[in-house]
Amino acid sequence: MAMTRGRRGRRASIAITIGVSAGTLSGVFGVGGGVVVIPALMLLLAFDQRRAAGTSLAAIVPTAAVGVVSYATHGWVAWGPAILLAAGAIIGAQLGIRMLPRVPLLALRWVFITFASGAIVTLFLVVPVRAEQVPITGWLGLELVALGLITGVLSGLLGVGGGIVVVPALMVLFGFDDLISKGTSLLMMIPAALAGTVGNLRRSQVDLPLAITVGASACATVPLGTWVAASIDPRTANIVFAIFVAIIVVQMALARPQSPPPQVGRDPRPAG
Repeated sequence: MAMTRGRRGRRASIAITIGVSAGTLSGVFGVGGGVVVIPALMLLLAFDQRRAAGTSLAAIVPTAAVGVVSYATHGWVAWGPAILLAAGAIIGAQLGIRMLPRVPLLALRWVFITFASGAIVTLFLVVPVRAEQVPITGWLGLELVALGLITGVLSGLLGVGGGIVVVPALMVLFGFDDLISKGTSLLMMIPAALAGTVGNLRRSQVDLPLAITVGASACATVPLGTWVAASIDPRTANIVFAIFVAIIVVQMALARPQSPPPQVGRDPRPAG
């Protein structure tokens, strides 16, 4: 019994720490936090890639919701583009979820590494400009739906909210303000994360109690991250984030693939 309580206490402490870190980054960079949650669950709680991705996606829902409120209070959310992005993301998330059980774990791991590496390059190339919102035309609307579709697939497959794709894309391809890009990204990922989580729960790929703990902890620090985002130079923020993601990529690349022990870090029974 004492051993069980000790494990539960360690598990809760790790989940809270992960959530606090993910929430801060979510507010600063407009991401869901999956770039932190997934590798942390795998490295610290011995989750496999699928369960880590599903748990991360569930934790993104409350995190992104609080982030949207934080950004929206300053007028840093483009509601129309967010709806278009979400429309594509909902469909894409379901496609990603259907692909998840059919992709080998090692392949998923290297897809994540490749995905994060691409984000690093983009972050160094992007030069955010804080300006007015971009007017939405018919063709631009279709492009936003397509972008949402791509990020939705990544969301369902990798458990990330899509922010590290959407935020740079909105700035580089569409000329959005960096703060508006972040707020819009957070709003877009909520319905996609919800849709993906429903699919993951049906497939028992979510540790729901842990996701709730991570998400609740993240909510506490999202407003702080939003304040930091508005206070620091956008180029500096991009460089710091790129370095952070690079560290995670190196850790994931060097980690040896292994099967998680059934009693370490998660209940062996199906979640939900």
